[in-house]
Amino acid sequence: MSLPKNYHSDKNESTEQQWKNIYTFGAVTALVVIISTIFDIIIGTVTGGDLSAVPHTAIEKFAQFQDNWLLGLYNLDMLNYFTTILMVPTYFALCAAHRRASLAYTLLAMVIYFIGAAAFITNNAALPILELSSKYAAATTEGQKILIAAAGEAMVARGAHGSPGAFAGYFLPAAGSLVMAFGMLKGGVFSRPTGYVGISGGLLILVYVILVTFVPAIKNIAVMVAAPGGLLVLTWMIMFTIRLFRLGRSVT
Repeated sequence: MSLPKNYHSDKNESTEQQWKNIYTFGAVTALVVIISTIFDIIIGTVTGGDLSAVPHTAIEKFAQFQDNWLLGLYNLDMLNYFTTILMVPTYFALCAAHRRASLAYTLLAMVIYFIGAAAFITNNAALPILELSSKYAAATTEGQKILIAAAGEAMVARGAHGSPGAFAGYFLPAAGSLVMAFGMLKGGVFSRPTGYVGISGGLLILVYVILVTFVPAIKNIAVMVAAPGGLLVLTWMIMFTIRLFRLGRSVT
């Protein structure tokens, strides 16, 4: 039985529309991340952005959770937890946009990001520390408090911002963004300025992650690297989000 003449044309149009929907969905999730990042900057400005003032030990974090649980979650990167998840469809959309050009770079970037996102999500200590803080406050004996504090220290060592145990969860997503920006530079789907801005921001964020993890004595200096890096990455995201929206509306 022969197929209608317009069968393949309709099928191609349907497939192309699915890709456009992916671009749009990726742009929407990126937009939410952009808004969240701006909100993060505002919170950091209000709280002073002093890393030395952030509680370091488990018991100090327990106390902060009892005093202000929202600030406790924020200081343990709960906001980044959600934005990391939201960027998953965005990276897939960026990779899909390069499926006909520079796919190798963007596919590698997506894989690196996904691995890093998985490491970050599984190691994030915010919710476990919140739970432990409640148990610590309810503990009636010194022995119980010692055990809970020890469990808290283990969680801090594994997932707190700047801890070596959390390095992969911060480094790999930043590395993924750097490779993605390089793919944009080569692919021709996004403008070259978009690629250059992404590369510049990605490099600075990688330097920040390395400094804040392995040279803790200069954390405040590391913030000076993170500030321009974060602004460049934010600008990069705005640029590629606008392009994704346009790709989702484009006529082929």
